[in-house]
Amino acid sequence: MASTEKTDYIDLRDVWHRIKAQKRLFLKVWAVTFVVSCALILPVPRTYISEVVLAPETENQSATGTLGSLAASFGLNMSSMTSSDAYYPLLYPDLIASEDFIVSLMDIPVRTADGEIEADYYTYLTQYHKKTFYKIPFIWLKKQLRKIMPKPQAYSSGEGDGRINAFALSEDQDFLVKSVQEMILCSVDKKTDVITITVADQDALVAATMADSVRVRLQKFITDYRTNKARIDMEHYAQLVDEARQSYDEAVAEYSTYSDTHRNASLQAVAAHIEKLSAEMQLRFTTYNAMNTQLEAARAKVQERTPAFTIMKHASVPVKPARPKRMLFVAAMLFLATFGTIGYIFWDSVKAQLVRLH
Repeated sequence: MASTEKTDYIDLRDVWHRIKAQKRLFLKVWAVTFVVSCALILPVPRTYISEVVLAPETENQSATGTLGSLAASFGLNMSSMTSSDAYYPLLYPDLIASEDFIVSLMDIPVRTADGEIEADYYTYLTQYHKKTFYKIPFIWLKKQLRKIMPKPQAYSSGEGDGRINAFALSEDQDFLVKSVQEMILCSVDKKTDVITITVADQDALVAATMADSVRVRLQKFITDYRTNKARIDMEHYAQLVDEARQSYDEAVAEYSTYSDTHRNASLQAVAAHIEKLSAEMQLRFTTYNAMNTQLEAARAKVQERTPAFTIMKHASVPVKPARPKRMLFVAAMLFLATFGTIGYIFWDSVKAQLVRLH
């Protein structure tokens, strides 16, 4: 009795022969993919990245001792936990990403590497930053929709130059701030507290300028925070010194005037008054001297509280762009196109064999 059972299987050799036979198809796909890939990637502005690496001074570094060393081996930093600072290194990325900090960078003067553009950072970003051509229609459409459905204008406090206010950003300004937050990044090594600031920009010199400026602004912010109370005390003692000096000068003037006008007087009352003025002058001098001592101590406290940042890597003008990787993008697109074409031929071959088998 003859068997009517069908054996269903896929002949992979036939599939392979079909793939090899489609050389012209592969050439067409590669040509189209190459052209489209180049059209997509070439208009994208090149981006340069500049980097700054800092090692900040932290408080209570010796307080943790052996426990700190043990915690460091597990990726923890005990100095951050024991520090009395509200802003310790692990919070620096959040500080730099804050809207207030980003807005404070907008007045920094920048100049492009070719020397053609000199403006503050805000003007440079809003007027001279290049946009990818295929994004322009979407930007135009967004503006038209905004005209149709206008929103209330942002509140202006009258502070600054009137262009951008961190308290109430407009839609365009909010988009600008978010863009800068993606361009300026900060990371902190949890084990060593080493801070890395990276700035990306379409111009190499602007990237380096902003990287160094962010470092300076960060150091100033931390220094102002750490020394705030000590500076207030110093200013208070400086005011007291001025008042004590003025009071002492008045006492000296009064003593000198009275002594000169009563030089030949032999009355006991005159001698007693001169002695009283002398004692008052000496008392005010003692007060002035004490205030001076306090002022010097306050100045020393400010210096003690001023943090030290060791710059491990200075900002430098990058020589080559970091992105986009044009050749890598085109190669990846060609690979995907090849893989997709093989998949298409494979599926078409399998469908043809299944039709024959059934």
